[in-house]
Amino acid sequence: MKEIKGLLFDIGGVLYVGNAVIDGTPKTIAALQRKYPVRFLTNTTRRVPATILTKLHNFGFDVKEEELFTALSATRAFLLSKNATVLTVMTDEATAYFDELTSETPDYVVVGDAHTNFDYPHLNRAFRALMEGAELVAAAKNRYFKDDDGRLSMDAGGFVAALEFAAGKEAMIIGKPSKTFFHLAVASMGLEPQEVLMVGDDIEADILGAQRAGLKTALVKTGKFQAGDLERGIVPDAVLETVNDLPGLLA
Repeated sequence: MKEIKGLLFDIGGVLYVGNAVIDGTPKTIAALQRKYPVRFLTNTTRRVPATILTKLHNFGFDVKEEELFTALSATRAFLLSKNATVLTVMTDEATAYFDELTSETPDYVVVGDAHTNFDYPHLNRAFRALMEGAELVAAAKNRYFKDDDGRLSMDAGGFVAALEFAAGKEAMIIGKPSKTFFHLAVASMGLEPQEVLMVGDDIEADILGAQRAGLKTALVKTGKFQAGDLERGIVPDAVLETVNDLPGLLA
C-alpha cells in the first residue's frame, strides 16, 4: 500500500476498548503521525468532542482538535448550517451540546447513543415530534459496540430503527457510514479518497462505508470485530490483528 498518503482511524475498538488502551497503540500512532497526515473519526455520541479528546490525551495519544472528527460535531455543524431547531434523544452530556438549538416544536429529532435515556418517555416524545412534522436525524446508526466490560452492548441503531418504523420516516445519517463524513476528513488533509486508508473495527460503518466513499480499508481484529464479519461479503483491503501491524503493511 505504498500509494497511501493519509490515514483515518476509528477510535473506540481500534485505539482503546472501554477504559483500557490497546497495548502499544500510542507509540504506533505517534510513529505513523510522523510519516502521514492522520485524522481520527468516531461515531461515539455519548460524549462530546472535548471529553473524547481528553480521554485520548490521557491514554497518551497526541491528537489535535482539528484532527478529530466526531459524529456529534458533524451533526451540530449540519444543524447550524440549516439554522435548525432540535429535540434530542441523547445522554445528558450530549444533549447539553445542543442546548441553544433545543425546541419543543423542532425541525429535527436528533438521536445518538442515549444510554439510559433510551426509555419510553424520551422515545415517545421524539415519536410525537416526528408525527407533528419534524425530520429524523441519526448522528450515528451503529448496531452495537464493545463496552467497558468487554462484551457487546446495543448502540443507537436499534432505537433509530424503532423510530423510523413507528413514524414511517427514514433517518438521515450524519456520521459513518455517510460518504460526506469520510470526505470531510479526507478533504481536510488535502487528499483524494483513493489516497487514504481507513482503519476500523466495524465491518459496516468503517469498512463498507469507507469503500463506498472510495477509500482503501483495513479491518482490525480488536474492539467489536467478530469472526463472522469476514463472511458477510464485505472484503477489506487488509485484515490486521491490531493497529500495531499497520506500519508493516504500509511498508
